[in-house]
Amino acid sequence: MIGRLNHVAIAVPDLEAAMTQYRNALGANVGAPQDEPDHGVRVVFIELPNTKIELLYPLGEASPINGFLQKNPAGGIHHICYEVEDIAAAAKQLTGTGARVLGDGTPKIGAHGKPVLFLHPKDFNGCLIELEEI
Repeated sequence: MIGRLNHVAIAVPDLEAAMTQYRNALGANVGAPQDEPDHGVRVVFIELPNTKIELLYPLGEASPINGFLQKNPAGGIHHICYEVEDIAAAAKQLTGTGARVLGDGTPKIGAHGKPVLFLHPKDFNGCLIELEEI
């Protein structure tokens, strides 16, 4: 069911500093920040030859990233994203195995303009998983 790794998301306490570090220290191709109000985050994608890194920064007080950064003030890996061909079929298969889809189970449009869902980290060894339809 799952396809390739789409990205690894890292929550950061200072988006500009993180962008500069990836650009200057690692020589990475760092994209422009984009606000994702439906998800409560500002994101920046770093393009790698085989995948992407997504830097996450809180967008407002209600952002889910605020809680993560309170527990992890230096930031850290927030989630990993896998590609799926059919997000509705993937959700049905996963819930059939007992996995929990976060929210009301309805896909939202993600930062790439495609439907996404998140899976409860307690069902996947403590890792928050995002599925993105390709």
